[in-house]
Amino acid sequence: MGKDMEKLIATNKKAYHDYFVEDTYEAGVVLVGCEVKSLRAGGVNLRDSFVIIKNGEVFVIGMHISPYKMGSYFNPDPRRTRKLLLNRCEINKLRGKVEQKGYTLVPLKIYFKDSLVKIELGLCKGKELHDKRAAIKEKENKRNIDRVMKEYNTR
Repeated sequence: MGKDMEKLIATNKKAYHDYFVEDTYEAGVVLVGCEVKSLRAGGVNLRDSFVIIKNGEVFVIGMHISPYKMGSYFNPDPRRTRKLLLNRCEINKLRGKVEQKGYTLVPLKIYFKDSLVKIELGLCKGKELHDKRAAIKEKENKRNIDRVMKEYNTR
């Protein structure tokens, strides 16, 4: 079993709807114990979360990790700012891209890689309204083609 075991916890479907994902990066997340237990139970929401680079460090803001049910009153704030772990050269590369017009960093998915919690960051550009309409139309056309092909194959 040389391959890393990955267990997906949550994805940010809204990010794929609102942005063009141009590149992805894997980062570690600094968490406390009861947050990890809550993640194992699937208590996370990536919607409306985003990533900033401040003083040479990377932080995720707005990621909601539900309080652990069996935890004590020491449970941290569910929406607290959490530090992400990246290499210095990756941080510098991302800072250069984000400072360009229109680029933003968005968490796409969070998962366990072996026993570590990892987050996949997307370097994204915002979609215009007409781009979203085109994507929806394309998805509906594909669905219709699949339905027709399924009917045709069952005859």
